[in-house]
Amino acid sequence: MPATASVGGARPEPEEASPAPAPASTSASSCMGTRPEELTARLAAAGPGPAEGCGGAGAGGEEVEHERVRALREIKNQIIGNRTKKLLYLRLGAVPSVVAALAEPGASPAALVQAAAAAGSFACGVEDGARAVLAAGAVEHLTRLLAHPDEKVVDASARALRMIYQSRLAPKFDVNSGENMDFVLSLLDSENENVTELAAAIISHSCESSAEQLSLCSAGVPQKLVSLFGGSMNLRDACLGSVTAVIRNNRDVASRFASTDHGKGFRSVVGLIHDRSPHTRLLACLCLIALGHASPCHFQDKQIKTKLIMVLLELIEEPGHVGDEAPLALTTLIKDSFELQKQALTTNAVEKLSNHLLANPLETRRAVTIMLALSELCSKLEESRSQLMSVEVSALLLEALKHDWADIRIAACSCLKNISRSPKVLSGGRLSCDTVIGPLVQLLNDSSTSVQVAALGAICNIAVNLTPRKSVLLHSGVVSQLVHLSKSMDPMLRLKSVWALRNIMFLLSPKDKDFIVKELTLSTLSSLICDSEHFVQEQTLALVHNLVDGYVDSANYVIGEDGMVMDAIARQLINASAPGVCIQGMYVLANIAAGNELNKEAVMNVLLPHRADRIKPLFVVNFLQSKDKQLRVATLWCLLNLIYPKCEASSGRVVRLQNAGVIQQVKSMINDPCLDCKLRVRMVLEHCVDNADDCFM
Repeated sequence: MPATASVGGARPEPEEASPAPAPASTSASSCMGTRPEELTARLAAAGPGPAEGCGGAGAGGEEVEHERVRALREIKNQIIGNRTKKLLYLRLGAVPSVVAALAEPGASPAALVQAAAAAGSFACGVEDGARAVLAAGAVEHLTRLLAHPDEKVVDASARALRMIYQSRLAPKFDVNSGENMDFVLSLLDSENENVTELAAAIISHSCESSAEQLSLCSAGVPQKLVSLFGGSMNLRDACLGSVTAVIRNNRDVASRFASTDHGKGFRSVVGLIHDRSPHTRLLACLCLIALGHASPCHFQDKQIKTKLIMVLLELIEEPGHVGDEAPLALTTLIKDSFELQKQALTTNAVEKLSNHLLANPLETRRAVTIMLALSELCSKLEESRSQLMSVEVSALLLEALKHDWADIRIAACSCLKNISRSPKVLSGGRLSCDTVIGPLVQLLNDSSTSVQVAALGAICNIAVNLTPRKSVLLHSGVVSQLVHLSKSMDPMLRLKSVWALRNIMFLLSPKDKDFIVKELTLSTLSSLICDSEHFVQEQTLALVHNLVDGYVDSANYVIGEDGMVMDAIARQLINASAPGVCIQGMYVLANIAAGNELNKEAVMNVLLPHRADRIKPLFVVNFLQSKDKQLRVATLWCLLNLIYPKCEASSGRVVRLQNAGVIQQVKSMINDPCLDCKLRVRMVLEHCVDNADDCFM
């Protein structure tokens, strides 16, 4: 049986030549043209097989069939691994003639083998090729040929289908259909490993929804896949990839897989992290990582987690695909986990990854994935950040920010984003704010949106930890760039730029706040508050929150200009947008209400608008009734600032709130389950008593 490459979504399957009978006439073959145009014409001229259009099995019919086999073989040999040739044959319209050979009942096994190999090759790695093969109906014909009596035809058809199923364009197999499930199970039961590998490829390609994963699990597919681990390396790898696809992000399926047969499947996967094949070890690690994320309760063994980290660090030394992807697997494993990041630190992960990064050219995928792994290692641990900050690595990261390859620039920004969580790093040394800000600001003009977003993420974190020295940021020209990006058509750019402005605004001096507001303008601020994306609205309101915090002139600025900003805030609160928007909006009002009488009156006009319609409940009452405790707390803070007893008009505001039913709602919250809410409720009611004895009439 010819060797096959692995399937299962872990790596692309290489193309390969298929065995075929020797041509009938060597001399005849050598005289024929082999230019693509000539071969395409010869294949089209060969027409139907001998059983249909050439008078049966006569000498003329046999010669036509031999001619077709030779043309198919030559086309196949020319296009394998040659993208340019594939595109040329696609332009010449060769694919329909290739697939037509698969459709003919009278086609010889030799022709079917060559046609299947050519069809698979066209679909491999070239999207237009996959589209053409699918449009010509190759999947239906190749699937039918899986039942062909000639084993070589079955092998070639299975290999071709595997290549087709590598494409995202390949049709999904509805495994929720009983008939289709029976077909997949029959493929898994085949004694032909090419066919069972095909089954694994179909499963990996067709189980994206939870319902599909549950159907496969209920049919016992994961157990069947595990039972095939004892086959060839390629089959084992394909089955590992399929098991991962079936359990990924599905708690129920992952739990059933881990506990079925007393954990036999789980133990089998654990055993494969010690396999001789680096690729198998990587796939086993990926499978266990998927299992751990989907069902953490079945993945609590600290020894296994430590072993996973060590295996992945070892795999980084492997050449090619395995070494490139191992750091990415490590990133997935430790993501958002303080425990696992601490464990990785104890295995010298930062040092090992740094050494690999310095030893490899920047122009490699490995450098990208290593930087992403280092970024994740630095996301929570100060010690990891300190270890990473050698002179050599610092210089390399600064160099990476200016690299021609966008992926390198993105990875470097990601690293700096997490490194800059440490104020110590920004206070001096090779990666101080002075050395980093300039290159990051330049990246805000990058041609790649992804690079711009990554640079904004780093600037956001730097702004948070640079509170004493924000003049460095303001003098870098970053504010005008951020204001410009806040008007982008891309919602992620708007979000990140507003987020950065919010962080810069935090605890900023009044003078510097004025500078930012003049750059931003109230008109832009109002537009962003009413942005089409609620997460942009939320960050804009958080920006306004920081703007008016402790600075009366800023509050006056916000309520001025014909109330443009206040009107925008009121619209968002009345429309009861996403909870985060409402929370930030109420904190803005709370900060403004902490100001003078003019400020307080502006807030009262938002809470109790003058309107004829009194049927609809006030949004402030709805917020006090919300299930979101943060929204209740923010609303209570706003009320507290409005009715602070020592303010001259507080008693009048208490009466207005009482008449609107707001105080009555507060009284009903005296036993609120949230302790913070309960405390604020009592403070509000105490202020009411202090302001007017008739508050509880």
